[in-house]
Amino acid sequence: MAETKSSMRKPVFTKVDQLRPGTGGHNLILKVVSSKTVLQKGRPDGPQVRQMRIAECLVGDETGTIVFTARNDQVDLMKPDGTVILRNAKIDMFKGSMRLAVDKWGRVEVTEPASFTVKDDNNLSLVEYELVNVVEE
Repeated sequence: MAETKSSMRKPVFTKVDQLRPGTGGHNLILKVVSSKTVLQKGRPDGPQVRQMRIAECLVGDETGTIVFTARNDQVDLMKPDGTVILRNAKIDMFKGSMRLAVDKWGRVEVTEPASFTVKDDNNLSLVEYELVNVVEE
């Protein structure tokens, strides 16, 4: 039986050093280097339904590292030394530096350990981008 065009395309995976400000739709296989909770609002047993948690996780591959902002349930998946697949991730800018994020249109999946070693001397979140206003002539 011939393969049809509509069958699932294999996702194209991006490497960390290819990420640029203002881009999205990235699929990445990353190792979690570290995770630090930066915001925790609401108690799980509290009256409000939603508790909000945000963690800044340093993630990377063999080309570099970047800070991933994990929200709520994503925080539990970002275990240091674990390997995750981010699908449809986007780049958010935070104080002039890039942050990787996955919103409701993407997902975070824990996967089997990757064989690569994280290149930890190329942290893209440490690069500051100046916002340049382009004036149309």
